[in-house]
Amino acid sequence: MMKSVYRLLAIAALSILFVGGQAQTGNKETRPYKVFTSGRQLTIKSSRTIQHVMLWTIGGDRVVEQKDINNNYFTIDIPISRKAFFLMVGLAKGKIYTQKIGI
Repeated sequence: MMKSVYRLLAIAALSILFVGGQAQTGNKETRPYKVFTSGRQLTIKSSRTIQHVMLWTIGGDRVVEQKDINNNYFTIDIPISRKAFFLMVGLAKGKIYTQKIGI
């Protein structure tokens, strides 16, 4: 009977640790830019200078890569028809953000 109680306590403790670890969100930094979509057009507006942008498909095919933007505003016309993409935005001082976006 004591074995059953120990097992139950061990399972409960592990469950609490696992669920507690999954529920923590950490200190997520807010992105200093916003992404807007309109049809096949993607617009990025940032409070900091945008250095470069790359857009690729879920399959890993690079769609758009633009370097030396040096502006707070950038618009991309997406040349292919897909529903989801990955976006990488490189800002001034070397900070890089990535995110999955849907069109």
